[in-house]
Amino acid sequence: MLKDLFYFLIYPGLLFMTVTGGLLSWFDRKVTAMVQFRKGPPLLQPFYDFLKLLLVKETILPAKGSKLTFLLAPVFALCAVIISGVLILMPLFNIKTGFSGDLIVIFYLLTIPSLSFMIGALASGNPLAAVGASREMKLIMSYELTFLLVIAGIVLKAEMNIRLFDILQQQNDTRIFIGSISGVILFIVMLFCLQAKLGLVPFDMAEAETEITHGSFIEYSGSAYALVKLTKYIMLLILPAFLVALFMGGFKFQGIHILWSVLKIVVVVLLLTLIRNTNPRVKIKQAMRFFFIWMNLLAVIAIILAFFGL
Repeated sequence: MLKDLFYFLIYPGLLFMTVTGGLLSWFDRKVTAMVQFRKGPPLLQPFYDFLKLLLVKETILPAKGSKLTFLLAPVFALCAVIISGVLILMPLFNIKTGFSGDLIVIFYLLTIPSLSFMIGALASGNPLAAVGASREMKLIMSYELTFLLVIAGIVLKAEMNIRLFDILQQQNDTRIFIGSISGVILFIVMLFCLQAKLGLVPFDMAEAETEITHGSFIEYSGSAYALVKLTKYIMLLILPAFLVALFMGGFKFQGIHILWSVLKIVVVVLLLTLIRNTNPRVKIKQAMRFFFIWMNLLAVIAIILAFFGL
């Protein structure tokens, strides 16, 4: 029992994911600043922002809508990312755990934050939040099928294993999945899925500060918005970590491999940040067409190639 609490709350759970996610958020903002020829924030700025929201800023509840649902939505989102983060990071840190089918559970858990934010926006009673929730719903319908096809391709390459620890072991015993044609295609497709899941440009139409003034989160403030921030920090860690687990063989903590393991995460976050800063926001119908047609087509092609061992 104590060991399970340690895993969930300390390492590789809430505390570890908060600190690492905050550092990756700083890295994302620093790279963004460099691309825009700015200085960027100090190293601890994400933690300052979180603590200021949590301890200083007032939580203002919307006059209309369901206050309880509005407040519980960020809590459900945070719990989902913590559980999914533990299920992803423990095999990566060579802690032999999990169960057959945990890959499917992780897929569903990673869907909960977006659904929670959508429900919270609808519960606020704000029309701009409702517009953001509508866009988020359409975006979820677009990329979740693509995300599922990527996981199906990985399961096929892993000889029908649906346990994350076994998939990592197979890559260590043979070769990493990105070292094949189908693996490269699936990697590219999943990268765009992560971009949409994180709500980053060009798929940030659900927030769209210049159009609907932060959309889904327009009514959030204080400690409630601090939980939203924390959820996004953790997602910036666990989603790249999930990609590394599925395609790059996970982490190794021996000698020079420690540096390489850190670089894997940093490179994936760097790619997400560069895509974010070199593309304009697309319309929701363009995003749906992009995933429904092009990304699904690429994923299906990769699955066919994986079937033939390519």
